[in-house]
Amino acid sequence: MKKVKNKNSVILVGLTGSIGMGKSETAHMFQSLGIPVFDSDAEVHRLMGPGGRAVPLVEKAFPGVSGETGIDRKELGRRVFGDDAALKKLEAILHPMVARERNLFIRRMRLQGHRIVVVDVPLLFETGGDRAVDYTVVVSAPALIQKSRVMARPGMTEQRLQAILEKQMPDVEKRRRADFVVQSGLGKRHARGQVSRIIRILSNQ
Repeated sequence: MKKVKNKNSVILVGLTGSIGMGKSETAHMFQSLGIPVFDSDAEVHRLMGPGGRAVPLVEKAFPGVSGETGIDRKELGRRVFGDDAALKKLEAILHPMVARERNLFIRRMRLQGHRIVVVDVPLLFETGGDRAVDYTVVVSAPALIQKSRVMARPGMTEQRLQAILEKQMPDVEKRRRADFVVQSGLGKRHARGQVSRIIRILSNQ
């Protein structure tokens, strides 16, 4: 396990997990226990929402995807789904913006006296973001539970799920790389207990 040398520095925790593993619920657990969480997906929504800084840049790269409510995410999704070049073009716009907002958030939390900050990043290992944090937490569940959760989502199909999974690192590899694993398949009470334990351990670093 890594050690944070400076007792006055913020301990940065990267929270991740494949689709349907319960990462968002786990992030809420950290928040409910007093740990600030930067939600990368929520920031993307804000950047592409009404008046968002990314709207004009995304519209320029993908003409016709913006309107009064910002970027039409469904239309944008159709444009980039299955097109690696288009996806990379979109990521080149969004990733630097999200990184900037994340750094500002961490700075604010440090100034407010928080010792631990969680950054919720879906593709933490896939993008190399694990190198920028002190510890990693992977949320995991058995494959059958994962699939049942995902297939219950509106508009989800077997084909779309498979395409998403192909872009994500296998769960077994994420767990191997993680400093901590939260098992979400045993119920919320069990998962919350694991989150509490992680916070206790990190608070003593």
